[in-house]
Amino acid sequence: MRAPRLWLVRHAQVLAVPGVCYGQLDLPADRDATQRCAQALAAALPQSVVVRHSTLQRCELLAQSLQALRPDLTLKSDARLRELDFGRWEGQPWASLPGTELGAWAAQLATYSPGGGERLVDMLARVDAAMREAALLASATGGDVVWISHAGVARCVQWLQSERASAGHPPCSAHWPVQAPALASWAHYGLTSPDAAAPAH
Repeated sequence: MRAPRLWLVRHAQVLAVPGVCYGQLDLPADRDATQRCAQALAAALPQSVVVRHSTLQRCELLAQSLQALRPDLTLKSDARLRELDFGRWEGQPWASLPGTELGAWAAQLATYSPGGGERLVDMLARVDAAMREAALLASATGGDVVWISHAGVARCVQWLQSERASAGHPPCSAHWPVQAPALASWAHYGLTSPDAAAPAH
């Protein structure tokens, strides 16, 4: 019998000026792209899955579009699935941010607060707690868990399932995951295994 999986679905393209930092900035997503993703996801998801979504509207829109196509699914928002909070950097062009601050963030990836916002170690802690809950849900229901979330959350999942994290190494720029599901797409990750699976769509 196949082990339960975490489906990590990334929201569609955000309606923002290109090159702008928008971690927890609550911007809308493209509705047509969101609807296409919802249609593909509705067809791909098995029965008896648990759906959780970020509280940001770009993820809520996708979750609601999915439920309209799959009324058998029950949605629940979860603030732990939000993107990293970039503090005063939010809404600013990346190119305009002070080089000294960007350098400090790269040098102290785990513990630096970008823009005075959220530290990566704190984001990892909330994602880890959500993953533990997801594993319990999958064990209780025997089905998969779906997260409608963000690229940063996907990278946190990959890190938490990596050998370096298991060995107790802190995150650093040299080893931080760079891959994430494409916009309006998803990847599978194991909930009972430390190994992350390859993207499925």
